[in-house]
Amino acid sequence: MTELIWDGKYKDGKKQGPVRIALPFQTIETVNESAQDRRRNLELFASGRDTEWRNRLIWGDKKYVLPSLLPEFAGKVNLVYIDPPFDTGQDFSYTANIPDDDGADGDEEAAFLKQPSILEQKAYRDTWGVPTDEKAKGVSSLDKYLRWFSETCYLLRELLAEDGCIYVHLDWRMSHYAKLVLDEIFGPEKFLDNVVWEYQTRHSSDRFWNRKHDDLLLYRNSEQWTFNWKDEEVMQKLSPVTIAKYRLKDEKGSYRLNGRFLKGSPIKGAKDVDPSWEKKHPELVVRDYLRPGIPPNDYFFIPIENQSSNDRTDYPTQKPTALLRKLIKASSNESDLILDCFAGSGTTAAVAEQLNRR
Repeated sequence: MTELIWDGKYKDGKKQGPVRIALPFQTIETVNESAQDRRRNLELFASGRDTEWRNRLIWGDKKYVLPSLLPEFAGKVNLVYIDPPFDTGQDFSYTANIPDDDGADGDEEAAFLKQPSILEQKAYRDTWGVPTDEKAKGVSSLDKYLRWFSETCYLLRELLAEDGCIYVHLDWRMSHYAKLVLDEIFGPEKFLDNVVWEYQTRHSSDRFWNRKHDDLLLYRNSEQWTFNWKDEEVMQKLSPVTIAKYRLKDEKGSYRLNGRFLKGSPIKGAKDVDPSWEKKHPELVVRDYLRPGIPPNDYFFIPIENQSSNDRTDYPTQKPTALLRKLIKASSNESDLILDCFAGSGTTAAVAEQLNRR
């Protein structure tokens, strides 16, 4: 077996696993809930009895958050989507509007709106500096990144349900390294697809092939997994040219008359054969009825959120709502549990909630 090795993967001959410090969570705020309902639910929660499910947004370092989820959610997450840093070497920041309301609570007459303050927020640091003492031992930023990435994926595998899947969203910088790490953690036989998301940006180069796609590495956890290819937003639509070829009609709808690929057949698997073949030799032909679409290819074009998009948040590495809708609809069902431990602009959480996932 081929193995990707990085400095820090082994210590004293033993493979190093992720940190497993479980911390309690504190509910800070629940939106659209009365104080009475909140108190009742918290009392139920404290007593150990079941309460109504609440979608959760957790603020913290995933190194501590993921182990803290294991007691409740190990083996229960149906779909994981992560969009981790790509090792770009950059610090990402974004501009946020912070409203300032000096009015008294509940007193509309006393309340007045001020112009929001504009604050530059740190989104995340995608740099992997190595301390001098580790550099002296030959440790590189790539070693540090792979150690960090593998620790995350080990915990995500434990959280994944038996019939669950995981998408890991990366680009040309890290996808080839990540695949070897994921092969080791999940097993190379669990690799399903390298899905390619194509997009267009203003930046271009005349020195090499322009990089206009990201990779989504898809792994399953077992022999059973969800793939809803017949969903309208998942399937590959037929082109107008293809649809126009379905010229024949019967009570079932529009169809094409094609050969059956039978051995010795004079028409073999020809498409759009003359209807006279069906009258004389019905055993050689088949009616191919028009369908809404076909099972999708592992590549597709979805535009990025442009300046005029209502979904645009100005988060520096925001992914399109349409992309997450396609992935979540394809690889989960309503009421399934979705996890994204790199919340970013919040697209995964927002789309999952819209699609009645948990």
